[in-house]
Amino acid sequence: MSLTVAIIGRPNVGKSTLFNRLVGKRLAIVDDMPGVTRDRREGDATLSDLNFKVIDTAGLEDAHDDSLESRMRQQTETAFLDADVALMMIDARTGVTPVDEHFVQWLRRHKTPVIVVANKCEGAAGQSGLLEAYALGLGEPVPLSAEHGQGLVDLYDALRPYADAATEQENWERSQKETDDAPLKDNGDLSDDDAVLKHPLQLAIVGRPNVGKSTLINKLLGEDRLLTGPEAGITRDSITVPWTYKEREFKLIDTAGLRKRARVTGKIEALSGADTRRAIDFAQVVALVLDARDMLEKQDLTIASNVIEEGRALILVVNKWDLISNGKEALDKLHDRLQTSLPQVRGIPIVTISAKTGKNLYKVLDAVLDVFEVWNRRVSTAKLNRWLEHTLEHHQPPMISGRRVKIRYMTQPKTRPPTFALFVSHAKGIPESYERYMANALREDFDLWGVPLRIAVRKGHNPFAKD
Repeated sequence: MSLTVAIIGRPNVGKSTLFNRLVGKRLAIVDDMPGVTRDRREGDATLSDLNFKVIDTAGLEDAHDDSLESRMRQQTETAFLDADVALMMIDARTGVTPVDEHFVQWLRRHKTPVIVVANKCEGAAGQSGLLEAYALGLGEPVPLSAEHGQGLVDLYDALRPYADAATEQENWERSQKETDDAPLKDNGDLSDDDAVLKHPLQLAIVGRPNVGKSTLINKLLGEDRLLTGPEAGITRDSITVPWTYKEREFKLIDTAGLRKRARVTGKIEALSGADTRRAIDFAQVVALVLDARDMLEKQDLTIASNVIEEGRALILVVNKWDLISNGKEALDKLHDRLQTSLPQVRGIPIVTISAKTGKNLYKVLDAVLDVFEVWNRRVSTAKLNRWLEHTLEHHQPPMISGRRVKIRYMTQPKTRPPTFALFVSHAKGIPESYERYMANALREDFDLWGVPLRIAVRKGHNPFAKD
């Protein structure tokens, strides 16, 4: 995937709609209100036999101060300069505006090729705007309706030459690298390294608004990849950024801040919240970022409970730790609150950081790798049943309806999270209190701290017993 395409233009011309159309999913939030998109979002696009990376950007606005709009413009300019080709989108129903003309002048001063796309060309209403687009002097405009999928063939024809050129460049670079590396090649058999997983680890960064989620990712990346600022609620879309740490590939997912549902009044915030919850559903590890000055308030606990219910591995990242004068006292309060409010998961990793200064940031990734390993841990059936025999000797399950419940055997049918099946003699199973006892014993004896555990109680015949 050698071609990178940036979609740019003023607000509300349909950039995110085209982005969703090209990636084949509703990844970007779309609404009639201008300025919904703020960060630049990347996706893998397909157009017939063309495969390329597409970047959705914030609307271009003529702001050059410290405002949010100015920072959004800088993000868009970065995407444009990094792209192989840009799609300058206009609203054909509105026609070419002075704002369009202003930014076209800026585009001319850079080397990135530009294709003019006249969106909303369905019907006769957009024909006059399509004709006006010729006056921009950037070649023949592409008539398109991103919402209805019309004009994609013309867009394919416009992108094809740039895709061929990018592929040719990539092939040349690959051949040069193979030539340079030829003397270093080992002709012996290479063994597979089972410790290196093929798929990137999906890490979602979640939390309340303005706790420093985007700042944390920017500091890790070493660049201002995500929009940040003092304003609460800047992030709206869930933005995925690839990254590598200790030869392990990651997908860092920055999410919108989650407020209490009762406080969510606008449609955009509701859509952002749904996008964040979807990111949690698809994540493997979730880092819940807390503000050190106000740790584990009710909304933090709600988010943590949702993560645990989804069966995801969880770590707590306490940001702005440089503002705390008595760290020991603050941590003691946090541990007490965890014991009281999240007893279902014991041993959740806690990392104190300062995203602003970069203190302890890599401890976050170390904690993520550790808890991910526990989340994937499997215990053999033989070990489990030896452990079960030992456990039952010390603490038998209580009687139900005057009869002692017999636990016949135990196995682990799945991981992610670790899930254990108990086969018992009584149809009603065992009390919840005994399940908690067994879960805590499993954590202690098999080092399963910090991840959710599932215990499924089933009535069934023991296949290992002699008939």
